[in-house]
Amino acid sequence: QLQEQQEEIENMMNAIFKGIFVHRYRDVVPEIRAICMEELGTWMKSYTASFLTDGYLKYIGWTLHDKQWQVRLQCVKALQGLYCHRDTAAHMELFTSRFKTRMVSMVLDKEPDVAVEVVKLLTLMLENTEEVLTEEDCQSIYPVVYVSSRALASAAGLFLYRRLLDPREVGREPSRNGDNRTFFRLLLAFFIESELHEHAAYLVDSLWDCAGPRLRDWETISALLLEESPTKGLADRQEKALVEILAASVVQAAEGQPPVGRSLAKKVTGL
Repeated sequence: QLQEQQEEIENMMNAIFKGIFVHRYRDVVPEIRAICMEELGTWMKSYTASFLTDGYLKYIGWTLHDKQWQVRLQCVKALQGLYCHRDTAAHMELFTSRFKTRMVSMVLDKEPDVAVEVVKLLTLMLENTEEVLTEEDCQSIYPVVYVSSRALASAAGLFLYRRLLDPREVGREPSRNGDNRTFFRLLLAFFIESELHEHAAYLVDSLWDCAGPRLRDWETISALLLEESPTKGLADRQEKALVEILAASVVQAAEGQPPVGRSLAKKVTGL
C-alpha cells in the first residue's frame, strides 16, 4: 500500500512538472524563469532519489545560457547546493562532463554577481569531485585574482589557494616547526609564472581573506630572504618577487584596505 501511494505521489509530481515547469522555465518573464530554477534546485536537494537525475539536471544546464543574469544566478546557486556535498556531486558526472565548459566560461560573465558565484561553484567542484577540473580549466580561473572587483578576486583567491597554494591540499606538508616555506615557494612560482610582477598588491589582496595568517608570517619571509644555502636559498628573481609580496602584505596589514584600483563596486575590468 505504501509503495502504491509513493508511486501515485511520484506520478502526480511528474504530471505537475511536465504540465507546469516544462512550460514555465522558458517563460517570457525572467522572474518566473528564475523561480523555476530556484525551486528545481530545492527539489533536487530535498528529493534526491526522484529529481537528481540527468532528465531534470539538463534544464539547469540549458538555462545557464539564459540572457537574464538573474536567471543564470539562480542556476548557479542551485548547482552550488548540489556540488557542496560529495554524495550529490557523485551523481552528477554526466551533467558535469556536458556543461563544465559552460560553467568555466561563466567566470567571465558580464554580470559580476554571477561571476562571483560561478567561481564559488567551481571551488566546490574542486573540493567535492575527483579531478573533474583539468589544469586547462584552472588556468582560465587563476588570472581572475588580478581583476579590479575585490569580491570576484577574493573568490578566485580561494580557488587558487585550494588548488595550488595550500601545502596540505597539494600533498606537501609544511616543515615540523609549522613554518610556511612551502606556501611561499608555491606562491612565488605562481606569481613569477603569471608575469604580472607589478601587481603583487592585487595578488596579496585576493588571498588575504583565505591566507592572511600565512601572508603575515614575517618571520618565515625574513628567513627565506636571508637564506644563503645554494640548495635552500632563493634565486634573485624569487627574492625580488618575495620582497614585493612582503611589501604588499605589510601595507595590507597596516591599512586594511584594498590596493588602489581595486574596487568594492560591481564593475569588473580585467587587466
